[in-house]
Amino acid sequence: MMNINRQIQIFDIQSAIGFIEQIVFFKNTFLLFILLIFAVGIIAYLVIKRGSKKPNGKNFRKKLKLMDAIVILTHPNPDPDAMAAAIGVAHIAESVGVFATIQYPGEIRHQENRAFKTVLEASMERIESVEDIARGAVILVDHNTARGFDGSDKIVPFAIIDHHPGMSVGTGFTDIRPDYGSCSTIVAEYFLDLGAVLRNIETDYLAPGHKGGNKIELPSNIATGLLYGILSDTKNLTKGATQAEFNASAYLYKGIDEDRLDRIANPEVDTEVLEIVARAILKRESRGPFIVSNVGEVSNVDAIPQAADELLGLEGTTAVVVYGQKGSNTHISGRSRDDRVHMGETLKTALSTIPDANAGGHARSGGGQITAATKKINKEYGKGIPELLFLAMNGKGMDEN
Repeated sequence: MMNINRQIQIFDIQSAIGFIEQIVFFKNTFLLFILLIFAVGIIAYLVIKRGSKKPNGKNFRKKLKLMDAIVILTHPNPDPDAMAAAIGVAHIAESVGVFATIQYPGEIRHQENRAFKTVLEASMERIESVEDIARGAVILVDHNTARGFDGSDKIVPFAIIDHHPGMSVGTGFTDIRPDYGSCSTIVAEYFLDLGAVLRNIETDYLAPGHKGGNKIELPSNIATGLLYGILSDTKNLTKGATQAEFNASAYLYKGIDEDRLDRIANPEVDTEVLEIVARAILKRESRGPFIVSNVGEVSNVDAIPQAADELLGLEGTTAVVVYGQKGSNTHISGRSRDDRVHMGETLKTALSTIPDANAGGHARSGGGQITAATKKINKEYGKGIPELLFLAMNGKGMDEN
């Protein structure tokens, strides 16, 4: 009887010990689970915080101090936004003793662009191949992948500053903000971050509200350029402008040169531009609210986006694409005020089946180019462009054709 009781007692003790071990096991497992969730939460918070933090002017200038020389590269046929961002970045670099060269592929033909370069005395060099790139670390502004010249695929940028969507990354600095309306806004914020003094270079007065004593100044020619870059890329703050554009414009306005701004905004118009606009109107093909127009051979490719702007103003029109040929290349420009037509995506879709084509852009505006080997090949590509564009504007992908 005693043996039986002892066995029962031993069994009860063992059961109790086993039960306690299970409790300890589950308790430890639960604690580990809680700690794991906590750790994941911390990591996620840090990632989100890091991703949402915008690289600022101080950080950018700190990176520049490590350089001896930089090359600021714009996209082909640079517009005021690209040129303004370039001269702004060059000034920040020069403020820390870094030699800066601004280079661009393509041409500066648009009368507004030529006026910008001339009036603001922007020093810029044209390149045709990668061999023409000056000495120094490459910084891309207003685009995030080098293009438009032979060997562009060999470019590994040190820094990228842009407001267009893209996955490219600079080896030292990357600031891509697709929610912004212009690249000039980003550069203007750099000056604001640096506490730059807005100064008129002619009269040498300080803008109201500034006491001086800062390490960097923002001369009126650069303030004027950045403001015009914002205005030109947002249609005078009416399209694609965010709160950042309004804030940057208010900041820059204190230091602009109004006479220079007026001369840039109201240049003489080239005769060919008017002829191409007229040709776009006469040769337009309409399908409902959408227009496609082939203006044929052009010598001034900058007239094509101007023609697109004019066509969009036609009554009952919500989206337009204008294209023309120069040599063996076709240049394409689109505009939209139709919420159903994201112009950048529309052009990407339309040209996706053409081997030598590339396109992109924003909801309201986009551009593309077909770079064919010969005029004959380019002509063959051109035969199907109108239908591809109309299908894309109607929201039909190539797989639905």
